[in-house]
Amino acid sequence: MKINCFIPYQEIEQVEKTIASLRNSSLVTHVFLLNKGKTDNKIAGSTCIEVDSFRSTDLVKAVAEHSDADYTLIYTKTDELNMGYFALERMVQIAENAGAGMVYSDHYQLKDGVRTNKPVITYQKGSLRDDFDFGSVLLFRTAVLKKAVSEITTHYEHAGLYDLRLRVSQFADLVHINEYLYTEVENDNRKSGEKQFDYVDPKNRAVQIEMEQACTEHLKRIGGYLKPEFKKVDFNVQTFDFEASVIIPVRNRVRTIADAIQSVLSQKTDFKFNLIIVDNYSTDGTTELIRQYASDNRLIHVIPEQKDLGIGGCWNVGVAHQACGKFAVQLDSDDVYSDENTLQKIVNAFYEQNCVMVVGTYMLTDFNKQPIPPGIIDHKEWTPDNGRNNALRINGLGAPRAFFTPMLREIRVPNTSYGEDYALGLAFSREYQIGRIYDVLYLCRRWEDNSDAALDIVKMNGHNTYKDRIRTWELQARIALNEKK
Repeated sequence: MKINCFIPYQEIEQVEKTIASLRNSSLVTHVFLLNKGKTDNKIAGSTCIEVDSFRSTDLVKAVAEHSDADYTLIYTKTDELNMGYFALERMVQIAENAGAGMVYSDHYQLKDGVRTNKPVITYQKGSLRDDFDFGSVLLFRTAVLKKAVSEITTHYEHAGLYDLRLRVSQFADLVHINEYLYTEVENDNRKSGEKQFDYVDPKNRAVQIEMEQACTEHLKRIGGYLKPEFKKVDFNVQTFDFEASVIIPVRNRVRTIADAIQSVLSQKTDFKFNLIIVDNYSTDGTTELIRQYASDNRLIHVIPEQKDLGIGGCWNVGVAHQACGKFAVQLDSDDVYSDENTLQKIVNAFYEQNCVMVVGTYMLTDFNKQPIPPGIIDHKEWTPDNGRNNALRINGLGAPRAFFTPMLREIRVPNTSYGEDYALGLAFSREYQIGRIYDVLYLCRRWEDNSDAALDIVKMNGHNTYKDRIRTWELQARIALNEKK
């Protein structure tokens, strides 16, 4: 078994060590340097290929055209790569045993001279995120790669590699090797909480449009695409004493819960509303602080009987409460509404857009409510026609979120503290329209106690695996729904 290697080329110093590392394996027959523009610099035993970008369709097609070995390795970074001892032999061995279309592996990262473990997660049918982390070394079975590329009809400047792996996954498995097989240099030193908004940063809008198109076409090919046809909602199926209830699950947020409460109680509406706080056994004075507002009969303070509830479980307690209104509206215990008209705008949107769920727009701020980059998170990638398909690609839908209570009581909220709202959005959007509000309704405060401010790799992988599972289950449900039609 032989391998052709394709690596990005920016300067000689950048690639010489990488090439030397690859050539330690006798399986490597040729190294191709992917260069944006012509170069006169030559490196013995390698061939330069001019490409328009390192992630385009042109690059993918050039790789397929030039590769004549059994396997094709694509390295996706421009920093130094150091392959482990017999690592390429191991990757080929697993690819052969598993009949894989592509293999990728756990690896090490070198940051500021310090080597750390970088485990990645196992690919599944719902791993549709364009930022799914395979690491930087992708080893394809060349025959499968060429078959996938032969069916490409759309040119992408940014989504070429993403389109390729989606197409390869239709023909063969993408196999994760739970072994540390190489070391890559990592120069992005941002915390996890700073990286998670890259996909909604306005400067990345052109990239996101391409990614959405590639994902939508993939869903059509595998039977998971949903046409823009929605069921109508009857808001009079049940009577309620309150039109809306704001629900705040809380545990140990003594520094922020008062701001959240005042944000709700100051709302001005033409309907009756209340506030249901589900206090999940706080121990830092939060409970006592909430009780200071007992004189306001709009506030309902609930301490659940169960002691095993996550955020989603607390939501179920609040929604099941007999005083819960027709619409259940989200507010996190460390955030606030942007002004006194938020609740009215949300309820109006249910009727105006005939939807079972409404998602608003928020502003990222620091603890003192001062805007921080990237600022407004509006999720304008959501369109009425294709939003529910694109939702399978992105990692969240926005905030604040609100739900038609009878539907929420029927589906219920997963008893987790991460991804529970995303699971609801996918489930509701399978058959119903999701309403959108693009005014800033919510100030999302980023501070040291945020649950996702600075996750370690194990927790981050756990979160991503769970969301991929949610997507897998939802994709399976949508394929089954289409098969019944």
